[in-house]
Amino acid sequence: MGEEALRLGGFSAGLAVILNDEDKKDSSSKTRLLSCCDDLGHQSVERTLEFVFGLPNRSLNPVTGPIDSNFIRSIIRNEFSRFNAKSGYSCGERDGIFIAGAGAGIVGLESSSICGDITIIKLPLLVESLANFSSARANVCVWKGKWMYEVILETSGIQQLGWATISCPFTDHKGVGDADDSYAYDGKRVSKWNKDAETYGQSWVVGDVIGCCIDLERDEILFFRNGNPLGVAFRGIRKMGPGFGYYPAISLSQGERCELNFGGRPFKYPIEGYCPLQAPPCKTYLVSRLLECWSRLLDMHSVERSEYSLVQKLRRVKRFLSLEEFFHPVSHAIAGEFFNELDADAGNKEYMVWGPVLSFLFDVFRLHAPHDYSSLDKVVDMLLQFQGSHLLFENIIDALSGGCKIAPLVLTDCPYSGSYAHLALACHLLRREELMVLWWKSPEFEFMFEGFLSQKAPNKHDLESLIPTVWWPGSCEDATYEDNMMLTTTALSESINKIEEKHRDLCHLVIQFIPPSTPPQLPGSVFRTFLQSLLLRNRGADRNVPPPGVSSNSVLVSTYSVILHFLSEGFELGDIFGWLKGCNADIGFLHRGGEQSFPVRLLVKNDPLKTAISRLGGSYSHLLKVHPAIDYETEVVRWDEGCMDDEETRVTHSTRQKPCCCSSYDSDFTRNLKDPAKYRAKGSRGHCSSIPETSAHMHHMKTVSKDIDMPTAALLEEELLDVLLWLYHVGLASNFKQASYYMTHQAQSILLLEETDKQIREGACSGQLKLLKEARNEYREEVIDCVRHCAWFRISLFARWKQRGMFALCMWVVQLLLVLSNMDSVFVYVPEYYLEALVDCFHVLRKSDPPLAPSTSFIKRGLNSFVTFIVTHFNDPRISSADLRDLLLQSISVLVQYREYLTAFESNEAATHRMPKALLSAFDNRSWMPVTNILLRLCKGSGFGFSKNGESSSSSFLFQRLLKEACTNDEGLFSAFLNRLFNTLSWTMTEFSVSVREMQEKYQVVEFQQRKCSVIFDLSCNLARILEFCTREIPQAFLSGPETNLRRLTELIVFILNNIISAADAEFFDMSVRRNGQSPEKVNRGMILAPLVGMILNLLDATNLAEFQENNYLVDVFASMDCPNTVHYGFQYLLDFNWDGSYSGEAYAAKYEQLENFLSLLTCRIVEQLDKVDCVGETDAEDRICCICVTYEVNALIEPCLHKCCYGCITRHLLNCQRCFFCNTTVTNVRRADEKTG
Repeated sequence: MGEEALRLGGFSAGLAVILNDEDKKDSSSKTRLLSCCDDLGHQSVERTLEFVFGLPNRSLNPVTGPIDSNFIRSIIRNEFSRFNAKSGYSCGERDGIFIAGAGAGIVGLESSSICGDITIIKLPLLVESLANFSSARANVCVWKGKWMYEVILETSGIQQLGWATISCPFTDHKGVGDADDSYAYDGKRVSKWNKDAETYGQSWVVGDVIGCCIDLERDEILFFRNGNPLGVAFRGIRKMGPGFGYYPAISLSQGERCELNFGGRPFKYPIEGYCPLQAPPCKTYLVSRLLECWSRLLDMHSVERSEYSLVQKLRRVKRFLSLEEFFHPVSHAIAGEFFNELDADAGNKEYMVWGPVLSFLFDVFRLHAPHDYSSLDKVVDMLLQFQGSHLLFENIIDALSGGCKIAPLVLTDCPYSGSYAHLALACHLLRREELMVLWWKSPEFEFMFEGFLSQKAPNKHDLESLIPTVWWPGSCEDATYEDNMMLTTTALSESINKIEEKHRDLCHLVIQFIPPSTPPQLPGSVFRTFLQSLLLRNRGADRNVPPPGVSSNSVLVSTYSVILHFLSEGFELGDIFGWLKGCNADIGFLHRGGEQSFPVRLLVKNDPLKTAISRLGGSYSHLLKVHPAIDYETEVVRWDEGCMDDEETRVTHSTRQKPCCCSSYDSDFTRNLKDPAKYRAKGSRGHCSSIPETSAHMHHMKTVSKDIDMPTAALLEEELLDVLLWLYHVGLASNFKQASYYMTHQAQSILLLEETDKQIREGACSGQLKLLKEARNEYREEVIDCVRHCAWFRISLFARWKQRGMFALCMWVVQLLLVLSNMDSVFVYVPEYYLEALVDCFHVLRKSDPPLAPSTSFIKRGLNSFVTFIVTHFNDPRISSADLRDLLLQSISVLVQYREYLTAFESNEAATHRMPKALLSAFDNRSWMPVTNILLRLCKGSGFGFSKNGESSSSSFLFQRLLKEACTNDEGLFSAFLNRLFNTLSWTMTEFSVSVREMQEKYQVVEFQQRKCSVIFDLSCNLARILEFCTREIPQAFLSGPETNLRRLTELIVFILNNIISAADAEFFDMSVRRNGQSPEKVNRGMILAPLVGMILNLLDATNLAEFQENNYLVDVFASMDCPNTVHYGFQYLLDFNWDGSYSGEAYAAKYEQLENFLSLLTCRIVEQLDKVDCVGETDAEDRICCICVTYEVNALIEPCLHKCCYGCITRHLLNCQRCFFCNTTVTNVRRADEKTG
């Protein structure tokens, strides 16, 4: 305000022409002063200088000499300094605070207070905990007044930030907030701590600035998150005396990082009334005023240079002095005095840079476009003339990097929000080779580079301000919410796009930079070194508990986005990228098509950075012994795009039909624009060629002649591809997993909300209505939260160009893996993250919202190779990790559930030739569940109880025929599969029976046990359906094959029937098999009874065939069971069961009659068996009965021990164990009793 009064005072005897800035994009309302003069139009230079330096009118004497730098500096030292010295900050003593140590008021950590292992990883106070739990206090205590400090979060895990007295003990398990007179806030657990924890505050995220405030006038402690108050955390804290006050203190769990600011830098969010613990430098005010003068001069100069005809007209009327005559000396003088002030207070240079200097640069450059590049260049040119400029710019670059970490997105500032301004200013500065070299030589180069690539992510509360209105299809919200949400998501998307564009600009500059080193390096070498450092720093980042020092997830995501854009949309800097092998700046590497190549050395090279990475064949050290890769160091694998696909179904970038990443589905998305769940980012292109993005004021940087032959030094696009896959695995996979969770939870919450609304509309009693309304409010809040998160993920992860790039990435990688799979000694060296990233990326695209392409063409238009790969390698023994093989098997299990994807399997040659046998062989102790799901889907619609117009319509008759052929042609394979199927179904039904019995005894349905029961019941039903399919398609295995199969089948049927019908409480049984939300009509005991009926009917139908009539002993096997009453009652139960229209009309009548006739025949046979037993002497019968099953006669002799039992028991036993029942001797032979000895 004082400045404005002075400015007005300077106009009392002169003329001022002030023009408002016509650029409405600049939100500032400051005015532009063109010039001023006295009444006669003479000596206007004095009045102009008075205005520039904010001096009172006519305070300068008439200028008699030349206007040079020395003259201006004399004005600054005499008039300017004298006037501004009256208004500076007070540097006197502050009461109520004591700073220990000899650091002249510098606040830091007290080393003697550290418990655990806290290390400073970057000066001044970026700290990290290397121990499980570490604590420390600062060297300052306060006992009177209002004080604060800020904590910038580098990680968002468990940290306890606050205040503690010196008596607070720090141990390996206790820290700040765990004792009396110790108070802390923990945003990870959303709690405040003072011996005990209470809910408080908001959850925090990386980049948050936590203000820790203590008010010793009111005896309160309170916290702020990004300047927003979280409320008073603690009241009535104990009063302290001088020297025994409260210390700033922190406790960090392992790997947690934060940066402490006690006042050594300007606060990001200063709180009114609270003082920093470390006093600001006394020179701050004077430096700020100097820079304001320079800014005022630049404003005048920029207006004079503009094409305002009004200026020229006024200059003709009055003899205005042109600023060109003294602009340079004034600027030089201001810069000189500025450096003098910095040198005089060198210890506080960082404070000056992070505060007034950075504000000045942003004021000159402008936060929003269009930026004033010309004025900024003048400032930089002037500053670089002084000796201390390099150290100054090193601090400026560091400050810009740090600002990117904490810059939040603000809806009202879009699209120039977040870290855009910091990045735009940094990119313009670093286009100067001198400053780029300065940055590169800095020991913190890589750390600052990561800072530039950081993006602050929002939490739940941030999303509420970013997306204030929410709408979803079918919602009852205000109709205007739909348009409002579309506007906000569009604005946020534009902001993200601009930030990502600046990330690419910065990486462009680093890639094209040629460092002044010996020997000379090529463009890309610095970027490669950064990527290698990133890889080294983040080894183990994919573990459940990452090691200390890993990068922020946003750094990995930003680097991934930059590289994906380079490889998908193409490089945009022209000739400089001729060094990139085969680079075509117009078409992205992933979309070029034609001949593809990949250097094998990227996989097999003994690189210390990658030797610890798991490979498909195992560890790198193991593979070197088994598969030496020396011969492959210089080899390059080449192939034609699509060469691994069938010619009929091949789709490549060269074929007439293009892949999905090159096709345009814009019309589909245009129809969906009214649905916020269907969002398409602006500026995305529907083709693969790149649209060059020009950047203003691009400074020329030196290049290296292409004639130099340095192929190994050149940065290969394949190298970037390798890094891209690693970044996806380490950084992106978790983000997409989180997005998938919110999308799924959103759909579930909407269903619950709609169901609750329906119940409210139908009416209910007052008590129930109250509960329903409370539940509705909870569901509505969940839906709103999920919609906001889903919208954010669509904006940040699912931009159109990113989806295209991911699709092309899947195409490229799967073809590479298929080609390498033909080279055994190379395939085993492929890193596991290649395969993991491929599979995850495929499924992310498949489920993405908005989708890249319709599901009917998603695989057919470019990803047939994916089907080929997963069906070929899900049981590949060269892949040592069982988890990876399961990953491929799970992919098949998911895809075959959808008819459109199942069609792709049916048309894939590898799937039809290999998958049936491979599935049967993969049905083992580990993989039986996904294999069961796959077989069930392939056999769907072929069993008893399936609707002819329902599930059978989506049956795969092709795979059913192929499975039948596989079982018939390979008896050994089918026998082993059938044995494992019997064993698994017996185990699941036993587990189910035990679980139901446990709940029945307690007569309460415990949620965990009920969930366990329902899962095991579903598995048992699925296994029974597969067994039913076997009896229908391969009845000979039971009727004319080994009699063990039929006996095991009948025993299993009786065992299941016994468990089902013996349930004392039918209603309790049905409750135990149903999950929440499942209706009794869909989930009941009929699910397991139907396949049992199907098995019996299938075998009965087969016995009518001529080939099986001679071996028709199905009735005899059932009749020979030792529980005839159970068998009879079980079949009667099947006849009496209500099948709810599973069959109707003549079909049902025929099946019912067939089953009824079988029961009649079985009843007669059981009676005959009982009569026969009565006729035989009791002693003779016991001697002839097998002591194992106590059912059948002894008819087998076990060699060499000569023990006896029935042939069925020993045959079944030998399927799983090769030792004798009785003596544990290895069995060499089993001889029937009627066989003659040799």
